[in-house]
Amino acid sequence: MATLCRPAVSVPEHVITMEETLALARSHHADHPQLPLALRLIENTGVRTRHLVQPIEETLKHPGFEDRNTLYQAEAKARVPAVVRRALDDAQLRAADIDVIIYVSCTGFMMPSLTAWLINEMDFSSDTRQIPIAQLGCAAGGAAVNRAHDFCTAYPDANALIVACEFCSLCYQPTDLGIGSLLSNGLFGDGVAAAVVRGRGGTGIALERNGSYLIPKTEDWIAYDVRATGFHFLLDKRVPTTMEPLAPALQELAGLHGWNASELDFYIIHAGGPRILDDLSKFLRVPPNAFRFSRATLTEYGNIASAVVLDALRRLFDEGGAHDTARGMLAGFGPGITAEMSLGRWTSRDRAALVEAAV
Repeated sequence: MATLCRPAVSVPEHVITMEETLALARSHHADHPQLPLALRLIENTGVRTRHLVQPIEETLKHPGFEDRNTLYQAEAKARVPAVVRRALDDAQLRAADIDVIIYVSCTGFMMPSLTAWLINEMDFSSDTRQIPIAQLGCAAGGAAVNRAHDFCTAYPDANALIVACEFCSLCYQPTDLGIGSLLSNGLFGDGVAAAVVRGRGGTGIALERNGSYLIPKTEDWIAYDVRATGFHFLLDKRVPTTMEPLAPALQELAGLHGWNASELDFYIIHAGGPRILDDLSKFLRVPPNAFRFSRATLTEYGNIASAVVLDALRRLFDEGGAHDTARGMLAGFGPGITAEMSLGRWTSRDRAALVEAAV
């Protein structure tokens, strides 16, 4: 059975606090008629610190889309390999043991994908499959787990490497003054994460079922408007209400598996914002503490897009993991509006070895 192993996560060295974010908003948008509302919304995110690939002075500049995308490529190549090596070590595998690399990112563009560069630079086999996913936004972390699960189900002896690389600060647009854009300027952070899904063995979440759900007619609620200046993030005010229709989709997936989504042992959920977590807690009928790993990611790093679910899972590992056979759910939410969901049980390497021996 495919097992999602301990993720490795890295955030850049440049830090901006909530207080600094609010001060910048006041100084840069002093004449904005809705500044008090924007400040209140930013404060309500609960984001204490965010990490950026550049100092804030450079982040606030806009040298042009070409320069920003060049920086995205350089930073990805500089930061991803170390995270990948740690993820491989945590899974007790080598690069040569990986059969597919699933790379997710929505904050820059490369063709060939970074997967090709990784294969050449890190001694992955030349026949390693490549699955780059660029247009699922924050949902892509969950989608990567699901596609790795699918691959290892089709090829039971295979191993998949997931890489999430998000430099949200490179999408800052100083001319975008809508409330959604101002809120985003105080919500999103930068981060890199990687994790291995082992076809056999490993400690982590033994993946058992996955699914997707798209809320009809919401494709323009989270979107990019691609212009000469790059990616302009569009965020509809209705996005925080999406947990009411998505909670039943989570319940249905669990029900198909014979589980009750309200009675699981652990939850790894995308932290799009505090309202998302609060509403999901309400509609799933689970205590707020069930989402403590996601809340910690949001507080310390902000919304790091597709890397959120991997960082939240990393925090579960840091807490000591769960007891063997503990049941859990992982879910990422993003443009579409799309939910990528998976179910699994906690397993340890010792238990996995016993199962293999029994088979």
